[in-house]
Amino acid sequence: MPEPYYPIASLWRFDGTVSRQTYALVGFIGFAIKHNIDCYVARDYLYGIHGLLNYWAPLSKAARLEHLSNGEKQFLFNLVLVSLPFIYIGVNLTVRRLRDAALPLWLVCLFFTPFVNVLFFLVLCLVPSKHHEPSDEAAPWPRVRPLDRFIPRGAMASSMLSIGITTLIGLVCLSLSTLVIGSYGWSLFIALPFCMGLFAVLLHSYHEPRTFESCLEVSVMPILILAVILLAVAIEGVICLMMAAPIALVLALLGGSIGFAIQLHYWDTHYKPAMLAVILFVLPFAFFGEHAAALKPPDFVVHSAVEISAPPEAVWRQVIAFSEIPPPQELLFRAGVAYPIRAEISGSGVGATRLCIFSTGPFEEPITDWDEPHLLKFSVSKNPAPLNELSPYKNIHAPHLYGYFISHGGQFLLTALPGGRTRLEGTTWYQHNMWPATYWSWWSNYVIHRIHMRVLNHIRDRAESETPQAVATAADSKTR
Repeated sequence: MPEPYYPIASLWRFDGTVSRQTYALVGFIGFAIKHNIDCYVARDYLYGIHGLLNYWAPLSKAARLEHLSNGEKQFLFNLVLVSLPFIYIGVNLTVRRLRDAALPLWLVCLFFTPFVNVLFFLVLCLVPSKHHEPSDEAAPWPRVRPLDRFIPRGAMASSMLSIGITTLIGLVCLSLSTLVIGSYGWSLFIALPFCMGLFAVLLHSYHEPRTFESCLEVSVMPILILAVILLAVAIEGVICLMMAAPIALVLALLGGSIGFAIQLHYWDTHYKPAMLAVILFVLPFAFFGEHAAALKPPDFVVHSAVEISAPPEAVWRQVIAFSEIPPPQELLFRAGVAYPIRAEISGSGVGATRLCIFSTGPFEEPITDWDEPHLLKFSVSKNPAPLNELSPYKNIHAPHLYGYFISHGGQFLLTALPGGRTRLEGTTWYQHNMWPATYWSWWSNYVIHRIHMRVLNHIRDRAESETPQAVATAADSKTR
């Protein structure tokens, strides 16, 4: 005698499939039940859950765990506790719906992605069941999907189309991130190049598998063309594009390699449009999600030092206000990176204001510690642009030139050495609002170190040239 079938009991089983109608019905009913339960829980804690967005910010503010009160922590704990059975049922049904639609089961990860999971749910409610559709071979006439007519079958034509569409997608997403949202973060420098490489290869191989070499070429070309467009329309300069190129190209190649593996082993005609759509819709949600997260930029510090054949008293006079430095010979500064020219000071002691004049404008540095001739420490109240973009155009005003690199303070530490010499160490504390923070700190640390050395070497030369003892020491060392 067959075992009776109980629909409610099947909600707890991971085997089998579920139709899109059942998936949508249970999903909407489950959301309605959970919403009412959450409202009841929130009422006891004086919080309101009035709409969908409250589920991503139930406290109605950008709260961090370490700043929550005991009542807020208990409220969130109860929300999570109530959510557990609904999460189980949701994952259960999503896995079975993916299996029913012949989609890869790893897509269940999107169930836990804020904002994206709503779109993911709607897509699964619309994707037809593979088990209830006649196959292409059994159909009385050829089944033609919209994309089948749009995408050419030839290798050259499909590669050109995929490169063009992917470049356009990259330009739209980059404009959304930098000009609309004002974010230079993980989504821009990690998710975008990876998804561009993946999307380009999957679109290129829509009709049939392509070679590994052609997939890598297709994955990289949109990044290169996008860089040329940004340079041509005066959005970015050469220096910033060169800094972003290593990480962008590597991630595009990684996305292209994964796309090659997918099209070689797992590319099925029934879910090609769905996967391409998922990649497209993930990007804007990633940009807005990262912006809503409001990541706090880390602090960085750079130390540089030189030894000077002059006593600390002579070095100190050059530290507080040094004369104009000769024009730079380094390619880094000649290409447009801001470089120091001279330093001026108004007053003396704590409260004085030091101006360090750069090629892009002055740093205003109020003095916070004045321990003559040992320590000069200052904060920074005004930051000029970090560089003048190298570009065919005269002036480039990229958004990241203003407010994304911020120096908070610096100091000069003078240490007396035997023989009337001085060790001079320069330090800068700074932040930048660009992610991955570690990657961009490699560039910024190097640039700041080169700026330090330009100043320290100039101070050394001036102090040694104005100190008779230093001259005698230098002459004696030459005779030896």
